[in-house]
Amino acid sequence: MKREDFYQTVLPPLGFTIALFAFWQIICKLFDVPLTILPAPSDIFAALWQYRVPIIDNSWVTLWTTLVGFALATIFGLLIGIAVGWHKNIYSAIYPVLVGFNSVPKVAVVPVLILWFGLGEVPAIITAFLISFFPIVVNVATGLATTNPELEDVMRALGASKLDIMRKVGIPGSLPYFFGSLKVAITLAFVGAVVSETVGANKGIGKLMLDAQAAFQVQIVFAGLLVLAFLGIVLYAATAIIEKRFTGWAFRGQNR
Repeated sequence: MKREDFYQTVLPPLGFTIALFAFWQIICKLFDVPLTILPAPSDIFAALWQYRVPIIDNSWVTLWTTLVGFALATIFGLLIGIAVGWHKNIYSAIYPVLVGFNSVPKVAVVPVLILWFGLGEVPAIITAFLISFFPIVVNVATGLATTNPELEDVMRALGASKLDIMRKVGIPGSLPYFFGSLKVAITLAFVGAVVSETVGANKGIGKLMLDAQAAFQVQIVFAGLLVLAFLGIVLYAATAIIEKRFTGWAFRGQNR
């Protein structure tokens, strides 16, 4: 990483985070906030170290279910998004159903999934898939629908078919929309997995936080939240790096 990139992308958020934790620590100690209300960062980091084995063990389960659900959402979201953006009739037929399905709170679907598949990782994977699926479909379809009409006319004048236009113009042009949706979907996938784990699961950060809450170990609950935030940032950053690798042409104006 170049020194300029470090100063621009790493140093500001790192400094803000340290300042935020320092302010949090001062407030908790200055006003003697009870541990069961709001633990200080020192208590949270102590809990992270003391319970590192169960936290790491449950984190791997949450990370695995999230990534599987996210991968399924990416595959099916991309395919359905292309289908929806392919033709107006397909858009008119499928899109209202997708909107209606997305309007259903996923926490209400989790008990049904547990009834069908039992306790475990499968409901968490499906919930992560369901909650991160819709943004990908919408963004891919939007990217295809906003293809430059003049460019389409030029392609048709050169004898290109609709499939050629979609493959050589539409899909490449919708990549910024696609990767933008991935950055949103990866964070939503974590939400879906954890929601499912808090409703019914054998392992996972959500299950760990639920057990800690029942035992009034609030510092472990906040430790789980920090782990989820860290994993979300890492996966978001990884998605952003991949986005810049494949759609660098879309960011050339920002890099000047």
